[in-house]
Amino acid sequence: MEKVALAEAFDSFDETWSPRLAGELNGQAVKLAKADGEFVWHSHADADELFLVHAGRLRIEFREGSDTVLEPGEFAVVPRGTEHRPVAEPEAEILLFEPSETRNTGDVETDETVTDLERLD
Repeated sequence: MEKVALAEAFDSFDETWSPRLAGELNGQAVKLAKADGEFVWHSHADADELFLVHAGRLRIEFREGSDTVLEPGEFAVVPRGTEHRPVAEPEAEILLFEPSETRNTGDVETDETVTDLERLD
């Protein structure tokens, strides 16, 4: 069994909005990402997505106008099919828990879409 030290794991990369695979369990992926500014509006038709803030502050915007603000140590689950946009204010380190095959941009194809997830070293 390997353990992951979050501070060291986040220090191992600089790219924003480009998640790294930190672990897998029961078909679910544990992904780490650095976030800065606004991400793209998207949804995941078949998957709930958990956002847990390790450092910084993350606002998750929803099309119907409500926002959820997450501080370090807080998490929220975005239900499947819900259009949302994460916004780091100004920067955040986040953990994502979602099915392994879930793309970071969901149903949207952009320059920020990650098709081949890097595993942490």
